[in-house]
Amino acid sequence: MNRMAAAASNKNKLTIYILIAMLAGCVLGYIVHENASESFIASFAVDMNLLTTIFLRLVQMIIAPLVFSILVVGIAKLGDLKTVGRIGGKALLWFVSASLVSLFIGLILVNYFKPGASINLNLSDTAEAKNLMTNTQFSLSSFVEHVFPKSIFNALASNEILQIVVFSIFFGIAATAIGEYALPLVKLLERLSHIILKMVDYVMNFAPLGVFGALAAVIATKGLEVFTFYGNYLFFFIIGIFILWLILIGVGYLILRKRTSHLLKRIAQPLLVAFGTTSSEAVFPKLTEELERFGCPEKIVAFTLPLGYSFNLDGSMMYMTFASIAIAQAYNIHMDLGTQITMLLVLMLTSKGIAGVPRASLVVVLATCSMFHIPPAGIALILPIDHFCDMFRTMTNVLGNALATSAVSKWEGELAN
Repeated sequence: MNRMAAAASNKNKLTIYILIAMLAGCVLGYIVHENASESFIASFAVDMNLLTTIFLRLVQMIIAPLVFSILVVGIAKLGDLKTVGRIGGKALLWFVSASLVSLFIGLILVNYFKPGASINLNLSDTAEAKNLMTNTQFSLSSFVEHVFPKSIFNALASNEILQIVVFSIFFGIAATAIGEYALPLVKLLERLSHIILKMVDYVMNFAPLGVFGALAAVIATKGLEVFTFYGNYLFFFIIGIFILWLILIGVGYLILRKRTSHLLKRIAQPLLVAFGTTSSEAVFPKLTEELERFGCPEKIVAFTLPLGYSFNLDGSMMYMTFASIAIAQAYNIHMDLGTQITMLLVLMLTSKGIAGVPRASLVVVLATCSMFHIPPAGIALILPIDHFCDMFRTMTNVLGNALATSAVSKWEGELAN
C-alpha cells in the first residue's frame, strides 16, 4: 500500500510539474510572440523544439524492448491454449469486438468534429509536407513490408513496431509450445519488462521539459489559439467516452440484464479510484474482489481480468485513433479513408504490446505517428491535456474489463446470483 501511495504521489507531482511547465511555456511563448521579430521567433521555436526532441527520443528508445518483452510474456502466460479452451475464445471475442468498436468511435468522432483543425501547425517545408501527404497513401505492398520483418534486429533498430509485434507473437507462441523448458527465458523477459517499465517512469520525468519546449515554440509562433485546440480536443473526446459508455453498458445489459446495475454499484469505488489516479493497476486487487463478490467464479476472474488488462483497454483504444488523426489534422496532413482504416488496424495490433504502461496510449500514438509520417512533436502538444483525457479513458478501461469478465462468466453459466 505504501508503494502504491508513493506511486500515486509521484504521478500527482509529475502532473503538477507538467502544469507548471505548461504555464511557463505559455508565458514565455506569448512574450516572444508579442515582442520579438519574425526571425527571432523562428530561431526561438527551433531552439525550444530541441527540448521536445530530447523527450521524444527518450520515449522512442524504450518502445522496441518494451513491446517485445511485454508481448512475449503476455502470450507465454496464457499457457496451453487447448486447456484455455472456451473461456479464452469467448474472452478474446469480447476483447477484439470491443477494441474495434472503440477504435471506430474515435475514428468517426475525430473526422466529424475535426478538433485538430482548430490549430494550424503547418510544416515548415512545403515540399516536405506534400511528400508526407503522399507517403500516407499506403499500398498493400508497403503495408506488408511494414508488417513482416526480414530481420528482427533491423526492426528493433528502426522501431518498426508492427514487425516487432509479429516477431513477438511467433516467439511467444513458440515459447508456450515448448512449455517448462522456456520458463527461465520467459521469467527473464518478465524481469526485463519490469526494468523497462521503471525506465518509463524515469523518462516521463522529462515530460515537463517536452511540454515547456513544445508550448513555448507553438505559442511564440501561433499565439494563444492553441487553447482553442485544447478546449475542442477535450470536449469532443469526452463526448466519445460518453458514447462508448452507452454502448458498453448497453451490450452489458443484453447479457447481464437487470444485474448490470448491481455490477455498476459494485465497481463504483474502483471506477472512482481509477479516475482519480489514472491507473488501472491501482484498482486491480479491489476490482478482483468486487467481481468475485458480484458472482464471477475465481478461475474466470483470475484468467479474464489480467488478460483484459493487456487486450481490452477500450478507453485507450478510442483515444488512440482520436489523438493520432487529430495530430495529423493539426499539421494539415490529409489522410484518406483507406489510410485511416489501415491506421486503425495497426493500432489494433500495436496497442496489445504495451498495455499497462504508464501513459501507454501516448507511446502507441507516438509509434503510430512515426509509421504514418505524422510529426511526432504533436505528442508533446497534446501532453498538457493528456492527464485529463487519461482520467476518463482509465475509468473506461476498468468498466470494459469488469463487463468482459462478467459477460464471460455469464456465457459459461457460472455467474452466481
